[in-house]
Amino acid sequence: MKLLHLALTATMLAGGVAAVAWTQTGDDSRDRPRVNPEMHGASAAAPAPDPDSIRLPEKRSAQSYFGQLSFEENCASCHGINGAGGTDNGPPLVHPIYEPGHHPDTSFVRAAMSGVPSHHWNFGDMPNIEGVNQQDALRIASYIREIQRANGIE
Repeated sequence: MKLLHLALTATMLAGGVAAVAWTQTGDDSRDRPRVNPEMHGASAAAPAPDPDSIRLPEKRSAQSYFGQLSFEENCASCHGINGAGGTDNGPPLVHPIYEPGHHPDTSFVRAAMSGVPSHHWNFGDMPNIEGVNQQDALRIASYIREIQRANGIE
């Protein structure tokens, strides 16, 4: 049983390493991370967005407003302003790989409260975020979802 567990772990790790491909785009002089489309579908292979290209929602809910405050205090240093990435410390959250069907809101809660091993991007493991509780994480998820919808990620 232990051997089977080790074999499965090795297979999962190998798959995780293969899930990320770094490419150079012709119109941008810096490397832009991409997710493997064979594993996650064609839209997930989109490069990380240019942070200046992120559209913000015209109207926001109260939950999203408070989520933005928590995001800016706890998440933006790694995930970028408005979740656009570009910090070299964490992936963009305004990206098709984080659409609700693949990463439900509970994924954001779990990541903030418990941390998460690196699995789509090559930024390293995400630690838990001290002081962020479940309600804060759900507000942050609401904020990110509203930005995602404004950018065509549903």
